[in-house]
Amino acid sequence: MKKLFATLTVFAMLSFGSTALVMAQEAAPAATDNTEAVVDSAEVAQVEEAVVEEVAQEETALVALHKTLKTKFIEGGAGFMAATCLCLIFGLALCIERIIYLSLSKTNTKALLAKIETALQEGGIEKALEVCRNTRGPVASIFYQGLSRYEEGVDVVEKTVASYGGVQLGLLEKNLSWITLFISIAPSLGFLGTIIGMIQAFDKIQQVGDISATVVAGGIKVALLTTLVGLVIAIVLQLFYNYILSLIEGLVNEMEDSSITLLDLVVRYDAEQKK
Repeated sequence: MKKLFATLTVFAMLSFGSTALVMAQEAAPAATDNTEAVVDSAEVAQVEEAVVEEVAQEETALVALHKTLKTKFIEGGAGFMAATCLCLIFGLALCIERIIYLSLSKTNTKALLAKIETALQEGGIEKALEVCRNTRGPVASIFYQGLSRYEEGVDVVEKTVASYGGVQLGLLEKNLSWITLFISIAPSLGFLGTIIGMIQAFDKIQQVGDISATVVAGGIKVALLTTLVGLVIAIVLQLFYNYILSLIEGLVNEMEDSSITLLDLVVRYDAEQKK
């Protein structure tokens, strides 16, 4: 009997020990997961704090830059600084308008010429005119004007293409004279501010009767700031102006090359019609 109780006791102890071991093994991954979750949340919090700190630093830098520009604007003289800034605003507006217009004026001339050639073979001049009418850009307009004079002869078509090409070139170069005006005015206003600043400096020297840095510093600062702003504005507008000229040159070359190809197509079509 005692042996039976001893055996049952040993079996119960072994069963309880294995159960406890299994429970401990199951609890260990849960504790590990909780630890990893705590670590992940801490890392996320650190990243959020770093992002917030970086955004705050950027905002502080922008505020400091704005205050600096505002201070320099006032020190340079509100009148001349406002005039030069107006040159920048109007000049940039005209430059952006030209860039948008020229970008929309680009045409896939190879595809257009292929469509016109196919239209001439299938439906004649009327079909080709319809293709040009449904295509946007100065090249299609030149083609339309030329093809519309086909009944008057190939020579008339050539002259019409050349004449209307000049008209389209004038449209492409529209408002460029105003951009060059602002490019010239901006540094001129800066130099005018320089002269006025130096006159103010000499007036103060005459009033005080002594040459010192504190007396002439204000006038010289006005002179330097207005000149700097005028030159920077002129440089910015000049870069845009040269970019616009490059776009116009590309479009003009494209118009001339495609016009020659169009005349070849018209001559070939005219020769086929006379056979």
